[in-house]
Amino acid sequence: MIQYSQTGQLDRVAGQIAAPLRADPGIELHVETLRPLQSFPWPWPFLTFFDAFPESAHMKPGPLAPLTLTGDEDFDLVILPYQVWFLAPAQPIAAFLQHPVAARLLKGKPVVTVIACRNMWLLAHEKLKGLLAATGARLIDNVVLTDPGPTLATFFTTPAWLIWGRKRGFWGMPDAGLSEEQIRRCSRFGRALRDALHAGKEQGDAPLLAGLGAVRADARLLVSEKAGTRSFYLWGKLIMAAGGPGAAVRKPLLLLYVLFLLALIVTVVPVSLTLQALLRPLFRGWLTKMTAQFERPSGSATDRLPLYDD
Repeated sequence: MIQYSQTGQLDRVAGQIAAPLRADPGIELHVETLRPLQSFPWPWPFLTFFDAFPESAHMKPGPLAPLTLTGDEDFDLVILPYQVWFLAPAQPIAAFLQHPVAARLLKGKPVVTVIACRNMWLLAHEKLKGLLAATGARLIDNVVLTDPGPTLATFFTTPAWLIWGRKRGFWGMPDAGLSEEQIRRCSRFGRALRDALHAGKEQGDAPLLAGLGAVRADARLLVSEKAGTRSFYLWGKLIMAAGGPGAAVRKPLLLLYVLFLLALIVTVVPVSLTLQALLRPLFRGWLTKMTAQFERPSGSATDRLPLYDD
């Protein structure tokens, strides 16, 4: 299991998945915790938070501290939990997948990815799939956990959690992040992986977590994700040209981008959402197709839940 968690939430998710594997004497579990050479603070101060977006969007992460892995290990299965930063894989995960060790370690190996994020993960996962493909890894499963709160509420509660460390809800809105039940129920994935490993199913191409409600994709977010990705990419390119992470010259540009982003949210986003809602009936077939595509390989079916849910 290769992981990085800034808030600690993903560590808890990974811990629930790992628990049944750790408890089995026939399975040896290695956990590699990634550590960036330049650590990301928690809570994340406002400008420091936005200063991470150019390199995140362009997948040009800072280096990692030395790994305990050499790349010569022969694992049967690799579990890769990751966060989404600015509609891209979190920098430490991107850094690992671009590391020479990853190319040796993951070549030909089955990989299970686990995402925990607010709600937008579709394009970040496409980027991660590209990084995995470059190493020669085989993606056989994907688990996605998204914040259960209303989208409008999480627009306020998630930044409050990231920037000020305030997870508890306010103004009648729910707490930020995943629910305790979502985290607790992740143990079902660990139990299914345990049984699959004992049966040697990881050697095949079929998903190991099908039928467990592993992922529910919302293809309606795809238009917004594409617009956001393009914005992050173009502004990120401009800001990186001004200087490296932390450079004082980037701060005015970051503030300008924040103002630009707020203006978009107040003016363009409501109009865009209204148009999407009006046009949705015309694109129902396309949405169904995209939903099925993004839910692969593990899917949203729940027929095996009675076997593994507690």
